[in-house]
Amino acid sequence: MASNRHLGRIVALQTLYEYEFRQKSGDKDAKLDDILAKNIEPYEDSLGDVQFVHDLVTGVHKHIKSLDTKIQPMAPEWPLDQIPAIDRNILRLGVYELVYLKESVPPKVAINEAVELAKAFGSDNSSRFINGVLGTAYRKFVEGDTQDAETETA
Repeated sequence: MASNRHLGRIVALQTLYEYEFRQKSGDKDAKLDDILAKNIEPYEDSLGDVQFVHDLVTGVHKHIKSLDTKIQPMAPEWPLDQIPAIDRNILRLGVYELVYLKESVPPKVAINEAVELAKAFGSDNSSRFINGVLGTAYRKFVEGDTQDAETETA
């Protein structure tokens, strides 16, 4: 069965958003694995690559402090706690894919998918904001790595 990574990213976003919301609401019973399993279940047959969704969610969760540290300077006018939760989690997913999955996910796919998530789930301006921040992330973390590697070999 073919993988439906777009749907997988939607499920990952829903999971991260719900987990953050429940954590900030003081829900002591919020467990990431339980939320992920509940969100995957209705789409399991359509997803194909459930492992991709699991890896996205657990990867973002594992690296959340590092991701937030990377995101903040790229949106200096917007402290992370003032960015809407849905946009914040889309940015985390996008930057995670750009930084940690660049060998298996083409950077432009990661950016495009994040923009599509913002169009579907964010506000009217979310897609432009996400595109701008991830464009900066691309130049800094993807193109910057390439330039660093070329400099080292020269």
